[in-house]
Amino acid sequence: MPATTRELRWTDMDELVAAYFLLYEERAAGAPVGITLLHERPTREAEIAWFVELYRRVLEGTTLARIAEVDGHAVGSCTVAPAGAGTDSEGGHVGVLGLLIHRDHRNRGLGRTLLTDMIDRCRAKFEVIRLSVFSDNAPAIHLYERQGFRRCGHLPRAVRRGSAYFDVDEMVLVL
Repeated sequence: MPATTRELRWTDMDELVAAYFLLYEERAAGAPVGITLLHERPTREAEIAWFVELYRRVLEGTTLARIAEVDGHAVGSCTVAPAGAGTDSEGGHVGVLGLLIHRDHRNRGLGRTLLTDMIDRCRAKFEVIRLSVFSDNAPAIHLYERQGFRRCGHLPRAVRRGSAYFDVDEMVLVL
């Protein structure tokens, strides 16, 4: 069954939290995880609180969230939240994008599908979308550039994992 995109559902919590927790396993195994993580894996309770807050913001209309679904399972998410203090602030026209694909479903076009869908939805809410990406994450940078994002900044040593440092590129799409 091909992937579809849809709205966030309350029932997505367990699958999204599980996909996020897998990132900590990947990092421990030395895999190149291109998302900034906490030093220690958060508790399930902390992730439930995160999801409740995300769901609340989606329901109130301040944050956009789309889910990639395969065979009835949430296998990826894309969120865009207003920068700064929210949509009623001077930076509220800028959305900050986050993208997560379950490790078993990467490199199958799900990121592109989610991103395309999200950009279309952002046009009615934001004027600019920005994101941060690890500078050595060539596949993600290529995906974002194909969708029209352009690099607008570079932060050396932005992420520290143990004794290793990673640079981060800032990218922007003006809608």
